[in-house]
Amino acid sequence: MFHLWLNIPVLDIPKTMRAVVYRGVNDLRLETVPVPRIGPGELLVKVAVCGVCPTDIKKIQHGTVPPPRIFGHETAGTIVKISSLVTRHSSLRLGDRVALHHHVPCLKCHFCRHASFAQCETYKRTGITAGFEPAGGGYAEFVRVMPFVLPGVVKIPVRNSFEEGAMLEPVNTILKAVKRLNPLPGDAVLVAGQGPIGLMFTKILQLRGVRVLATDLLESRLKLARKFGARRTCLASELSSLITHHSSLDSAIIAVPSDEAVLQALRLVRGGGQVLLFAHTKRAKSKVQSLKSKVQNPSPFSLQPSAFSLDLASICLDEKDLIGSYSSDFTLQAEVARLVFSRRLDVRPLISHHFPLEETAAAIALAAKPTPGSLKIVVEP
Repeated sequence: MFHLWLNIPVLDIPKTMRAVVYRGVNDLRLETVPVPRIGPGELLVKVAVCGVCPTDIKKIQHGTVPPPRIFGHETAGTIVKISSLVTRHSSLRLGDRVALHHHVPCLKCHFCRHASFAQCETYKRTGITAGFEPAGGGYAEFVRVMPFVLPGVVKIPVRNSFEEGAMLEPVNTILKAVKRLNPLPGDAVLVAGQGPIGLMFTKILQLRGVRVLATDLLESRLKLARKFGARRTCLASELSSLITHHSSLDSAIIAVPSDEAVLQALRLVRGGGQVLLFAHTKRAKSKVQSLKSKVQNPSPFSLQPSAFSLDLASICLDEKDLIGSYSSDFTLQAEVARLVFSRRLDVRPLISHHFPLEETAAAIALAAKPTPGSLKIVVEP
């Protein structure tokens, strides 16, 4: 049945599609599901590429959300069906190549007024789905984009690739964190971890005139860090001795989920310095909870309690700040798009592996346990 509020689609859209459905812990299945039907004020986007994000990996490997779901939120594709309500109030049109943004805050609540957008209840809703409980949907051939996240949709310029569009969301999270840290030009900042996230931190900081000291466990990653603008590099095991014989750090960004790296950074930053946590996204369980979890679910991926022990005097007497940054800031979308599409931050060298949709489980496995030659992993439906 034809609806007056829908434009005619660019192509014949099938009734069913392939999607990778999460059915339980480490249980991803390629299934045939209905193509989402859009309503007033919505889009249907044919997915071209979707990045693999550590956030989804944790949900898949630890079973932190109930199945079934279709994950994948670093998504770019082409608009193939659009509500006339959208064309009436925006510049979006059929056939546009777009990058999607699955979280948009209300901009009115207590958290939004304090710029803590990731704590906003509206923000916590996921506005893109390929079916089931909305979870991003990028590991599917089509996704439905709901009205409340339309302000986050960005057109991809002709010269730029879908891969670059899909990288807007992770770059947004990094730019948000850098602005939260707010380093000054000339500051010495440690970036611990030089995977795709750490390398983007290194480049954005270098563009702001910051002197970056990059560390990692792999020499191959340190070589890349130098290409991305690191002033100095060293293996993580050599950091303490290096700092002892050089000037102190002004701040540090911990881009790996290592408690030891946090404690080391707190010791090494000068008084008044800052340590920003970016990768500590698994909540610690008490010993009782952890034991109960092991009995009920003997998974090798069970969450463990944190062994973190903090010298509070370093926070009080030395006036060091321990801060966190999580997820994205919708208000930075335009700045992020300029940064990526101008290629001042060229994300193309970060994409090391492309997987077809039917090999999504293998893509997740590689991203969860990266090799020396792997960086950003993407899935191409």
